[in-house]
Amino acid sequence: MIEYLLDLVDSAPDRLALLKSIDDNVWGIPLLSLLVGTGIYLTLRLGFIQVFKLPLALRYVIRPDRSDKSYAGDISSFAALTTALAATIGTGNIVGVATAIKVGGPGALFWMWLAAFFGMATKYAESMLAVKYRKIDENGQMSGGPMYYITKGRW
Repeated sequence: MIEYLLDLVDSAPDRLALLKSIDDNVWGIPLLSLLVGTGIYLTLRLGFIQVFKLPLALRYVIRPDRSDKSYAGDISSFAALTTALAATIGTGNIVGVATAIKVGGPGALFWMWLAAFFGMATKYAESMLAVKYRKIDENGQMSGGPMYYITKGRW
């Protein structure tokens, strides 16, 4: 098996075949199962947070508690929400929905909603880790994100 892979890597036209083979085996059911499965797992572990904590989240975004200075940041909670939404929702998602409906029919929209529902728990977990492992840099600015929680998080 290793010799076969080395032979593919040695020749330029076969590199494309190797990448195509990897793409065919990873993308599709395995990756979708992993992504949605992670969302289902987090939804169950967090107690359906996307349903039961939605009113609280909306209240914090619309009217944040300004008296609590222990969680002060560089930007307001509304600005953080709109920035996160701008980074998450874009032209690719709009084109992706149109393409999914064109290729898969109207039923594709249901599956996209279902995946998005479970994806909310994944997004919450990612954001929570980014806040937990953020730090203040030498300029006094908050820094955080995947590069921090991947390196500082403990398994």
